[in-house]
Amino acid sequence: MTDTSTPAMSPVPRIAPASPEALDRAVALLRAGQLVAFPTETVYGLGADASDPEAVARIFAAKGRPNDHPVIVHVAPGNDVSAWAATINDDARTLIDAFWPGPLTLILPRAAGVPDAVTGGQETVGVRCPSHPVAQALLSAFGGGVAAPSANRFGRVSPTTAQHVADEFGPELSLVLDGGPCEVGIESTIVDVTGDTPVLLRPGHISTAMLAGALGKPVLTRAELDARMNAGAQAAREVPRVSGALAAHYAPRTPLERVPAGALDLRARLLVAAGRRVGVWSTVKPAADVIWVGAPLDPVAYAQDLYAMLRFLDTQGCDILLVDALPDTDAWSAVNDRLGRAVVGSGDG
Repeated sequence: MTDTSTPAMSPVPRIAPASPEALDRAVALLRAGQLVAFPTETVYGLGADASDPEAVARIFAAKGRPNDHPVIVHVAPGNDVSAWAATINDDARTLIDAFWPGPLTLILPRAAGVPDAVTGGQETVGVRCPSHPVAQALLSAFGGGVAAPSANRFGRVSPTTAQHVADEFGPELSLVLDGGPCEVGIESTIVDVTGDTPVLLRPGHISTAMLAGALGKPVLTRAELDARMNAGAQAAREVPRVSGALAAHYAPRTPLERVPAGALDLRARLLVAAGRRVGVWSTVKPAADVIWVGAPLDPVAYAQDLYAMLRFLDTQGCDILLVDALPDTDAWSAVNDRLGRAVVGSGDG
């Protein structure tokens, strides 16, 4: 049974810069079966020893996450992925060479001994190698895999700063390693490479075009795979459950609405006229009296700011939040995915 006691050592602040002393404490906490929040280039993760089912169970308890939802195993550069994956095919190796370390998670056949708590009871496992230097230092010092979904309550807006994590969990966590704001700002791209044709299960910073370019062949979306199977062009293939695939996710407590291009100003004025307090994240400031934050025109910058802006607006006492509907292109697909799920899940706070 895991020793759940906190390691005996001099205390450090709950939010701690990633000094050598704080990293040593983080490793000791992980080895003792405790949780540690740490930065990656995508979002902050809530980490536990991936080989310890009791430690992983603490993630689910802290987040309020359903037990059948798999978590992603994070490994250091050079770590032996075969410790987690039974097989690593040519497509997987190509993507590892092209994009690791980086914001790409690969779905692989699980190796023997990988806990069900990590895989959600499935025969696949998600693995990635983050590029953030603090994450790499922690993983290298720990020496094993760290299971780490986003460090927020289940279904809520993901954290991109250490303070976001502290705001989410209060004193529940022993340690939050502070590595500054996350560079990418949205969760990793997830690709299923268990079959002959890679399938994109969650869009992210690494786009479908980038994946296809590296592989030299198409990468199917989940909808395209479904269409092929329905057309009888491919044998039935079970698509693994992955993080962030529910219709409602990444959601603020304030109701969130996407407004078609050119209609946001009118929508804001009508809401204000009806006595509503309105928060807006858009490229152009509405004429109405709203709480407005300017949105970037570039999809990379938009993704970097997305969760921080949703968290900020969610604290402003608004009755409703408005954002622009974004272009329906590959470059914007990851942001559109997050916003669509945020809209569905919003408004129950």
